[in-house]
Parts: sequence; C-alpha cells; structure tokens
Amino acid sequence: MAEPLPLSLCVITRDAAADIDACLASAPFAADVVVVDSGSRDDTVERARNRGARVVEHAWQGFGPQKQFAVDNALYDWVLCLDADERVSEELAAAIAALFRPGPPPASAYAVARRNRFLGRWLAHGEGYPDWNLRLFDRRYARWSRDAVHERVVVDGAPPARLAGDLMHASAESLADYIAKQNRYTTLQADAMHARGERAGFAQIALAPAARFMRQYVFRFGFLDGTAGFAHIAIGAFASFLKYAKLRALAADEARE
Repeated sequence: MAEPLPLSLCVITRDAAADIDACLASAPFAADVVVVDSGSRDDTVERARNRGARVVEHAWQGFGPQKQFAVDNALYDWVLCLDADERVSEELAAAIAALFRPGPPPASAYAVARRNRFLGRWLAHGEGYPDWNLRLFDRRYARWSRDAVHERVVVDGAPPARLAGDLMHASAESLADYIAKQNRYTTLQADAMHARGERAGFAQIALAPAARFMRQYVFRFGFLDGTAGFAHIAIGAFASFLKYAKLRALAADEARE
C-alpha cells in the first residue's frame, strides 16, 4: 500500500450507515479521517470507527457551519470534504495522489467534477454532470461559508484549479424523498435571502425557473439523459420557482404584521 497522503478526509453524517463504509473506503489514501456526526440513530458512528475514523459528535448547525467544524477538527491543513453518499473514483484518487508527490500541491484549492445518479441512472449532462464542486483545499487559505444550505467553499486569492476524475454522488433516495429535500432546502434558502433583505418580483418568480430549465435541458444537453435527465432538471426548475415564491410570501407576511 502506498504511503498515506498528508491530508484529512472530512465527512459529516447523520443516519448514514448505508453509505459511510463505501465513502470512507473510496479514499484510503488519507492519513487522517474525521467524521462529524450529528446524532445518528443507526450504527453510523460504529461503522465509521471500524473504518479507522475519528468520530466527533456535534449538534447540527447547518451544512456550512457543520462542514467547517469538521475542517477545524482535521489534523492536516489539506482537507478533502465528502458527503457520506459520495465516492472518490479511481481516476480522481490517482489525480489527488499525483498532487502531493513529490511536494505540496501548487494551488490552494481544487474543484472536482461530481457525477450525480438520479432515478437509477448516472447523469452525463445538464445539472447532473459535470457538477463542479470545490472539495480539496488548504484550510489556511479557504473555508466553508456559513450558509445553512447550498454552502460553498470561499477561497482567498487565486481561483481553484480543477482535477481529473469524477466524484460519484451515489444518492439512493427515492423520488419522493428527493422532492421533499428540495422543499426543505428552498425554505432554508428563502429564509436566508429574506434575512439578507432580498426580495422577489413577479418576473423573477416566472422567468428564473424557465431560464434554468432551458439552460440545463437545452444548452447543456440535459435531454440526452432521457427521462431521468428531464425529471432532474424539471425538479430543479421547480425548486427555483419555490425559492422565489417562498421569498415573496415571506415579504407579504412581514407586510401584514
């Protein structure tokens, strides 16, 4: 086995027993593995520890703060952040290993192409691929945003570089669960936007979903992914509608108070 790389794998979990083994097994190159769990009721914690992870139990704070807490608990400055239902492909693992040999990576942050599985199909177009996500970075120069949902990594200085290989998002959730998640996420997004003083007009509510659908389904060839691609993009467009409609409703509620 090759010598472990001087980086920490950071994963946040809650009831992720069905995914955590495969997630951690896909990144055996990490010299340190930290799993931050927010109250799992299954055997996620036991499975993670059996894989050699350091498990830190921490109450849920929202996606951005929770992921940053994991980064803060890493042993190394270089961190690779994964969700429990994600897997590092062999090509991506090789690309990461090449970065650290013979010396430290030349950039301070790297984005990876995430490939999403939806309705049993690995998507290859539209919003499903390549879904570029910044996941490998030096925490001295980058950090997770404080956003409760749709969090992102904020980088100081030069923009991130890109790595070869895919990050496989092996979500096995049902269509009903996926739609329910979009409903939760759009509520959190609308709340955050309202708190920042943003407002939504009729044109935004009407046109943003249509623009999103056209961009992903037509211009990014989402139609080539068949029924799964159409459903994935249609739900994404509807989520855009929900976000702005909920933001408009919050403003209306405030005006009536």
